[in-house]
Amino acid sequence: MKELVLASNNKHKQKEIQNILTDYKILTLEDIGFFDEIEEDGNTFEENSLKKAKVISKFCKKDTIADDSGLCIEYLNNEPGVYSARYSKEATDEANIEKVLKKLSGKKSPAKFISVISLVKCSGEEYTFRGEAEGMIITEKIGTNGFGYDPIFYVKELDKTYAQLNDEEKNAISHRKKALTLLCDYLKKE
Repeated sequence: MKELVLASNNKHKQKEIQNILTDYKILTLEDIGFFDEIEEDGNTFEENSLKKAKVISKFCKKDTIADDSGLCIEYLNNEPGVYSARYSKEATDEANIEKVLKKLSGKKSPAKFISVISLVKCSGEEYTFRGEAEGMIITEKIGTNGFGYDPIFYVKELDKTYAQLNDEEKNAISHRKKALTLLCDYLKKE
């Protein structure tokens, strides 16, 4: 089975990606012995995703994918954006959600999840694939599945939050699924 290195140790992301890229074994940073921190200092999802993939591909000399994703909330001028994982001082899912809900002060807002998957091949070739999922930020948490902002991201067509969806349902519509589908299409053509 072919291998792809995922420039992350996030087990949720690894599982989600592995469920979609079934023809590949997805390795994490721990699997390749990389324990340093990669500073995400880009202004866009594309910059952060590419930076992570380049650093790891250079380190392990393998084809590497990286994901940078986040939530853009219309009424908050697209915050938290690239700072989604570290939006609050505590940088926990709970604290990040609390900050969003406090800033929206009881209002709902259109929002979208964005995922950019970068592929950096050991040959140095670079590719990016972007997926987006539209939704609404609601005023309270609903559901217990998923991670991050899933409990407050409502999908009108399904009448559920991401956190109310099982893995299969979420993987069918998510921003990451859309980006990974573009990546899969590219890998199949290769």
